[in-house]
Amino acid sequence: MPTTPFSLPDLESLPDDPASLKSFIQTLYENFQEVLKDKDESNERLRHQIYLLVKQRYGRRSEKVSDDQLSLYLKEIEGVLNAVSQANKPDTQEETQTITYSRKKGHGRNKPPEDLPRVRVEHPLPEEKKTCCECHQPLTQMGEEIRTTLEHIPAVTYIQEDVLEKWACNTCKNAPVTSEAPARPMERCVAGPGFLAHIVTSKYADHLPLYRQEEILKRSGVDINRSTLCDWVGHVADLVFPLYEAMKEDVLLSKKIHTDDTPVPFLPGEEKGEEEQPGPKKAQTGRLWVYLGDQDHAHIVYEFTEDRKAEHPQTFLEGFEGYVQADAYTGYDSMFHIGGAQEVACWAHARRKFVEAQDTDPTRCRTAIAWIRKLYGVEWEADEKKLDAPARKRLREEKSKPALGQLKEWIDAQALVTLPKSPFGQALTYVFNQWDALNRYLEDGDLSIDNNQAERALRCVAVGRKNWLFAGSPEGGRRAAILYSLVASCKRHKIDPFHYLRDVISRINTHPMSRIRELLPATYMPGPPPEVPTFAKGPAASNSS
Repeated sequence: MPTTPFSLPDLESLPDDPASLKSFIQTLYENFQEVLKDKDESNERLRHQIYLLVKQRYGRRSEKVSDDQLSLYLKEIEGVLNAVSQANKPDTQEETQTITYSRKKGHGRNKPPEDLPRVRVEHPLPEEKKTCCECHQPLTQMGEEIRTTLEHIPAVTYIQEDVLEKWACNTCKNAPVTSEAPARPMERCVAGPGFLAHIVTSKYADHLPLYRQEEILKRSGVDINRSTLCDWVGHVADLVFPLYEAMKEDVLLSKKIHTDDTPVPFLPGEEKGEEEQPGPKKAQTGRLWVYLGDQDHAHIVYEFTEDRKAEHPQTFLEGFEGYVQADAYTGYDSMFHIGGAQEVACWAHARRKFVEAQDTDPTRCRTAIAWIRKLYGVEWEADEKKLDAPARKRLREEKSKPALGQLKEWIDAQALVTLPKSPFGQALTYVFNQWDALNRYLEDGDLSIDNNQAERALRCVAVGRKNWLFAGSPEGGRRAAILYSLVASCKRHKIDPFHYLRDVISRINTHPMSRIRELLPATYMPGPPPEVPTFAKGPAASNSS
């Protein structure tokens, strides 16, 4: 694009010849049209960026497109798919049914769980009402009516007194013998396994930062500084670090791994030998990466890094030769080109590009979204039929593969008449560059059509980040990755994180390292929850030793 589109000459220098003057005006007009075209494209890009920023700040986060709108474009796509050979031709009526997939919602109020403890509160009939108002004869009880009400008692923080018996010989006066005390998670620490598990679960499962927990504990009469709570959280992370390492090894045994990353602000630590600078520290942006194993190695592992360099996922996945499903981050490219891992792209990311470009080219963008909707319709059909991996692969070969072939032809045709730098053109370029990886999910029924599993696994980090704002140090980020891994893996296996952490914290110090995998969430056998203790009123009756 020229920096100066044209320069206006002096009136005296204008040619007097009509033909020369006409040629000059023609050149001037062409330059002016070129400048207008460049400005229109630039204004369109800026307007689209403003639209995305305003939508991100104030608009809905949902990317859902109305089914009524998509049905208009689906009719055209159905006509295109009918041109496929009879052998690969999907049934039109069946396809329409899969597109209108919907989940049935329940009705009514959920009943309280049957295993909740129950307290019976009796409300006897007053004596003056136990006489019949007509014949004045005494009434006879015929039964009772029970009405259930959910009630709540705030969490109880209590002191556990471990009473150790002392025995001595009255004859020889040898040193007394004392019964063995239970092992503590931390030496010279007043926090027990349940208290530590509560702090960790509140922060990493319920997104409650430590300064809020400090205030909640104060309301219960327990005054513990947040720096002490932070030290205890760090010790728990160090305590369960062998489990974290075992989970990493287990995830790398998977046939497929889902991965993604999200930014996490952190305060940089001081380098050794460097003098501390006065004033507040400026937060830097680190990354929290997530790696999800398959169903046979169902753990979720997070890793904190201080930047987004490609070496971090490459180091974690070094030697892995299975499928890696991720976004189009260029840091993975060398791993796919040199290593043995195979790239599986995400159709949700591809769809998002067209959703974001709808304001500039609604007709063609919604046509592309309708195409992708048909691919998801096949996946919904497989889910409804509860197909196993081989059957899902056959269904994809029958219905998804022909649709992908026709979609590729449509994309190639649109690319010829679309400006590459326009929002719609950028969406086409994304799909074109990722086409082989976007089709790889057809190779195996165990592969997913998108990487939404990894994005859902990072949602807990995004929610927690709004509350605790930043990690206090790089070491704090690494400890957060360890504890997030255990909590998320527990949720994946439908295990209560609090009961799991309470049990693991109390056992891991005495558990053989050769059998450490017995404590992993995937192989953990949850025991019964601890019994509610009976509290003594007032302080201990005796302080004798």
